Amino acid sequence: MIQVSALRKSYGAVQALGGIDLSIAATGQIIGLLGPNGAGKTTFVEILEGLRSATSGSVSVLGIDPAHAPAALRARLGVQLQTTAFMQDLTVLETLKLYGALYPTSRPAAEVLQRVDLVDKARAMVRGLSGGQKQRLALAMAMLHDPDLFILDEPTSGLDPIARRQIHDILQSLKADGKTVLISSHYLDEIEALADRVIILAAGAIVADGTPLELLARAAGSSTLWLDVSGAADPAHLVPQATFEGRDGALLRYRTSDPTAAIVGLADSLRASGARLDDLRLKRPSLEDVYLQLVGAA
Repeated sequence: MIQVSALRKSYGAVQALGGIDLSIAATGQIIGLLGPNGAGKTTFVEILEGLRSATSGSVSVLGIDPAHAPAALRARLGVQLQTTAFMQDLTVLETLKLYGALYPTSRPAAEVLQRVDLVDKARAMVRGLSGGQKQRLALAMAMLHDPDLFILDEPTSGLDPIARRQIHDILQSLKADGKTVLISSHYLDEIEALADRVIILAAGAIVADGTPLELLARAAGSSTLWLDVSGAADPAHLVPQATFEGRDGALLRYRTSDPTAAIVGLADSLRASGARLDDLRLKRPSLEDVYLQLVGAA
C-alpha cells in the first residue's frame, strides 16, 4: 500500500520531515497518524497524495511514485483534505455526479449517498448542510471511484460527538470492505478507539509505530483504582501493592504501577479482613499519556 524510505522535506532552512521510513502492507485496516502542530503530518500526507514533492527519499503509494504519476495515483486513491472547497450552489446529488464524471468509472451516486447516510439530503443545496453533513459529503466524494486506499486529513475536526460517531461508523464500514484508511487526527481518543495501528510523528520523525496496545505497554504512567468497600478494613493497608491517596466521595482512591498485582493483593486483604467489595473501577494509562511522553521527549 505505502512504502517510504529516507523521506525528507525541507522548506528553505526549515526541515519538516527528517528521513522517514515507513511500510504499510496489509489491507483492511485503519491507521492513525498523530502528532502536534508542526510535526509534519500534513506535509507527509500531501507527499503521499502527490500534492507536494519530497526534497529527497523515495515514496511508493499503491506501487506508484506520486511525484511522477499523480493522475494515475488519484484514480486509485480516496482523499479528504483538511478543508474541502464545495460548490455551494449545487445540490448534494449534483456534486457527486459532477465529481463522479471525473473518473473513468464511478459508483452510482445514490449508492454512495446511502453509505454516508445522506439520501434525505440528495436534493439539498450544499450551502445548507451542517458541518457534519459536509464532512460526510467529502467522504462520499472520496468514495466515488471505489479506491483501495483512503487518506483522510482531520475528517472529524470541529464536529460534535454525534457527527464524529457518524464518521467513525463510515470508516469502520470501509475497513470491513477491505479498504485501508490512513487518518491524520488530533483526537487521541478517536485514534485509540478506531486504529489498528498508530504512527506518532514529532519534529519530522516517527517516534512510535505499533498497535494501540503495544504503545500503551510503553506508558510509564501508573493506573488508578477506585474502591467501594463495606466492613472493617484499613484503607491504608487494604491494597498492599498500591498507594492510598484518599477518597473521591464514597470511593477509596489508589495509585499503582501494577494493577494486576494490586487486584490480587486486594482479594487477599478482603479475605483476611472479612470486608466486602461493592465496587471497583480501574483507569489504566491512555494513549494520551503515551503521546505526551513521546512528543514531550521529542
